Amino acid sequence: MMDPDVLSNLPDNVIDEILIRVPFRDAVCTSILSKKWRYTWCGLPHLMLDSDFWKPQKDTSSFTTSIHNIMTRHSGPITNFTLCIQYWKSCPRIDNLLSFLSGKNIQHLVLRLPRSFELPSSFFTCLQPRHLFLQNCLLLPPPAFKGFDRLIGLELHDVTIPSKSLESLISHCLFLEQLVLNISDTLMSDVIEINALKLRSCDFTGDLATICLNRVPLLAKLSLRHYHEDWKKFDVANFLTSNFFESCSSLEHLHLDYTDVARGQEIPTELPFHLMCVKRLCMCIYLGSDEILCALCLIRSFPFLRYLEIQMEYNILHDMPALVSLEMEAFPDVISKHLTEVKLIEANGSMREMQLIKLLLAKLPALVRMSIKPHTCLEQSAIFKRLADLREFERASPKAEVLFKLV
Repeated sequence: MMDPDVLSNLPDNVIDEILIRVPFRDAVCTSILSKKWRYTWCGLPHLMLDSDFWKPQKDTSSFTTSIHNIMTRHSGPITNFTLCIQYWKSCPRIDNLLSFLSGKNIQHLVLRLPRSFELPSSFFTCLQPRHLFLQNCLLLPPPAFKGFDRLIGLELHDVTIPSKSLESLISHCLFLEQLVLNISDTLMSDVIEINALKLRSCDFTGDLATICLNRVPLLAKLSLRHYHEDWKKFDVANFLTSNFFESCSSLEHLHLDYTDVARGQEIPTELPFHLMCVKRLCMCIYLGSDEILCALCLIRSFPFLRYLEIQMEYNILHDMPALVSLEMEAFPDVISKHLTEVKLIEANGSMREMQLIKLLLAKLPALVRMSIKPHTCLEQSAIFKRLADLREFERASPKAEVLFKLV
């Protein structure tokens, strides 16, 4: 006969796996299921105090009570801890919580806090996480702070921090491998030099004029998205003629996203140097003259590029006139010898897009596949007409095929 108390007879590791996969509020409620489950939640290594946990109250009193109950009842290590109170009008004191976590061998720490909340000084002295995610807070490291010795992953989203403090924080985290910066605050007015000898992945969103990759010898993946709160245009010519990528000798994947560029300087045909390791290039651009020439400049500067992806930002002026700079006569030589795959996203069949497609098909001798995902505004009849037009384009590669992806 089956034991009536099935829940009590479940192995401990099975119970733990169940509780880890349910919201923390529900995990606490399982205390009523059986005697064996009563205090099981008190040993969970993953705690997520998200918006669901704080329902229905979002005030200092409920926060203090909940944190006190956790601190007095939880036993064992806490490897992952998430606190989400970014939509609260004010932030309660979290000093005791940070002190509590410091003795729990915290590995992954996520703090989504109300905007402009200043992290207490204890944050910099009592914790040594491996992965740190901060959102919406004021980060002012004390002068004596020398970084997090064990940190390998750092994510800062809308965090207010002086440029020099951020620069120092990154350089003093000697084992940092992954860096995500999404910063638009005015304190980021000075250029920050990134020195991270073990950094392998970097994702930056902000004013590209405020970042300098100084010493990043192992950086393999780089994502750059230009954003400025005052809609400052991106000086792409200055970006390409500078030594921005000079220290990126190990770079393999590059994602570049910018919208409106500053006009003026002439776009170079190549970077001042070649990056031999880059295999993938993804760009999100408008099809202005400078934007297209920027893409071609980068393609030429990555001799062993294998994959190219361009997402065309939709422009109501989709019938912009043809560009002389994209005429075949302007490109007597092959653009890339090793590029095998091209993907064009949100294409709307404009004249400039057709120019670019024609140029790539004629100047990429190793091309195997070009896939085109049309913009959703295009009707299928227009798509088939474009496909017929492409059949007439000269192809440098006998293996090249053009595919339209409708979904």
